[in-house]
Amino acid sequence: MISFDIEEYRYNLRAAAIILDGDRVLLHKIEGDAFWCVPGGRVDAGELASTTVVREMQEELSEPVFCENLLWTVENFFSYRGQQHHELGLYFLVRLAPDSRLLTMDGPYIGNEGDLKLTFAWFRRAELSALDIRPSFLAQALAAPSLVMQHVVHREHA
Repeated sequence: MISFDIEEYRYNLRAAAIILDGDRVLLHKIEGDAFWCVPGGRVDAGELASTTVVREMQEELSEPVFCENLLWTVENFFSYRGQQHHELGLYFLVRLAPDSRLLTMDGPYIGNEGDLKLTFAWFRRAELSALDIRPSFLAQALAAPSLVMQHVVHREHA
């Protein structure tokens, strides 16, 4: 995976999935965290970012997905578990298979990231401002009537 430390920063290349179902978006929470985020993971060296999204959804939820167009390129600066991060995030629109259990069964859905439990759940896009979601720009971006490709520079304030 593309993740390394430079001085006080951990640099990551992350690929993330924006999974919509009508007016809902699928988010997940990592065991021990108080906030929600979109699913995804770090890109492996030599791997396409779109392939990372497909792989991560298969690993975390055993769900086949179809990675579509790139929505956002995000330069994200934040602190997580005492470590400063500089992350380049590639956020893709992702489609579930028509017969996906995520579309036919009420959540939450349980997945895993190594030894950590992941909880996945659907949230109404218009109600994201009331949720602790990271990076926080997603609350407004996902609630927009249309999702437009853009470059975002985001600094999370603790």
